[in-house]
This record gives sequence, structure tokens and C-alpha cells, in this order.
Amino acid sequence: MTCRHCGTEIAAKALICYRCGKATADPRITPPTEGSIFNAPKRSRWPLIAAAAAGLLGLLGWWAAYGL
Repeated sequence: MTCRHCGTEIAAKALICYRCGKATADPRITPPTEGSIFNAPKRSRWPLIAAAAAGLLGLLGWWAAYGL
């Protein structure tokens, strides 16, 4: 098989050309074209805060009921 970019003879199952470093096949998955993935909306922290408060109240209730 020859590299389609530089014409070097490469192995039949090679994923990249050892001479030019380019991929020998097209990618299977195309990258997203719409905007950046870093601009995605952030999740709310309220569920985490509510769970922490509930755990703290549970510990305080256990301490009040059984004492140390």
C-alpha cells in the first residue's frame, strides 16, 4: 500500500505513514461542527448542596438521638 499523501510504500494495515505522519484512512467519527464543547451549559449545584445538607442533618439527628 502506498501513502496517499507522500507516496511512500507502507504496510497494508498501517494507520499512519511513518514518513509523513498523516493518517492513511478517513476518521470513522466526524467531529462536531456546531460551536465549542467548552461552551456547554453548566449543571446546577443545588442537588449537591441539598444532598450535603440532608446528610449533615441526618448526622446531627443521629447524634442527638444516640449521643456520643
